[in-house]
Order: sequence, then C-alpha cells, then structure tokens
Amino acid sequence: MKKLTKNIFKIFLLLMVAGIIFVAFANYNIKKQSEPYLTNNISTLPNTKTAVLLGTSKILSNGMPNAYFYNRIQAAIDLYKSGKIQYIIVSGDNSTKDYNEPEDMQLALMKYGIPEDKIILDHAGFRTLDSVVRAKEIFGQTKLIIISQKFHNERAVFLARKNGIEAYGYNANDVNKYVGLKTNMREYAAKAKVYWDLLFGVQPKFGGEKIVIP
Repeated sequence: MKKLTKNIFKIFLLLMVAGIIFVAFANYNIKKQSEPYLTNNISTLPNTKTAVLLGTSKILSNGMPNAYFYNRIQAAIDLYKSGKIQYIIVSGDNSTKDYNEPEDMQLALMKYGIPEDKIILDHAGFRTLDSVVRAKEIFGQTKLIIISQKFHNERAVFLARKNGIEAYGYNANDVNKYVGLKTNMREYAAKAKVYWDLLFGVQPKFGGEKIVIP
C-alpha cells in the first residue's frame, strides 16, 4: 500500500511538472509568434477595412469602472480617427438581457463621435476564439486589426492567424499591474487552452447568417 501511494504521488508530480512545462511553452510560443504583428504605434499599422474591438465588462464586480474597458474604447477611437480603419466590429458577451458588452461599447464609441453606421455589433463574442473566427466566417473579414491590451492581443492575433486571418494587434493601454494581477494570471491558462482549441478544432458557440460590411 505504501509503495502504491508513493507511485501515485510520483505520477501526480510528473503530471504537474508536465502541465507547468506545457503552460510555459504555450505562453512563450504565442507571445513569440504574435509579437511581430502587435504595436502601440498606430502609424506602423496597415490600413484595413475593419477592426475588431474585443469586449469586457465596463463595470467591475465591486461597482468601479473597468479600466480595461475604457482603455480599449480610447484605443478604438484613436485608431478610427487616424483613418486606418473604416468600421469597428464590437464583439463581446451578451449572454443575458442585462449584460450586453457590444451595446456598452457601441454607446461609448458613439459618445466620442464614432458614427453608429460605422459600428457593427457582434453579440456572440463569448470568447476570444468566437470573436476572431466570427469576424471571418460571419462578417467576411480576412484582414483586420484587433484592439485590446497587449497580453490579450497576443492570444487573439495568434488565434486569428491560425484561422487564416491576416491579423494585427493595436495595444490599448494596460492597467496597473497590481490591479490587473488576477486578469494576467488567468491569461496564462487561457493561452494554454488555445492549443487545446486548435488541436480539437473548437468552433464558435454560435454561427448565423453572413453579414455584409459595406
């Protein structure tokens, strides 16, 4: 019994080490492969028809404004006003009647002068994978700029390019590293899951009718 327990512990330890190595590899590889396509400088981005603004809640669980949300909105405004893009797909979670990331982003963009007819709503962007794949499969975009914080753009651009999209990332300002610690820690696991999704060909939760962007 003692020997069996010892062997089980060894197996558990080996699996744990293998898991840590896999997570580290996934994070390193995704960062390395996406790095050439990410920038904080609008002038270095190519002109594209559309950008995809990735959603997040505008309010934190403690009721405070979410800096991730507002920094992404500002980045989208700057990018649009630079003339680099013509349309913005706002893609996020609208899983309940009272939670609507795309509409929150649309209203925030319109408040700062982005015309309503230049904002395309994608209510089924439940995950980053859904947002980038739907940009191609539903909205017909094979070249685009993705707007989010750098740590998120690394994963989004990597996923987009693995799905046949010529994607670039425009990095919104990050938040205080201590405030965003939980988000950044969660991102390590999310990057590892990317390989699971690619390996098993995971598709967006919802499809739908194709939408033509003029």
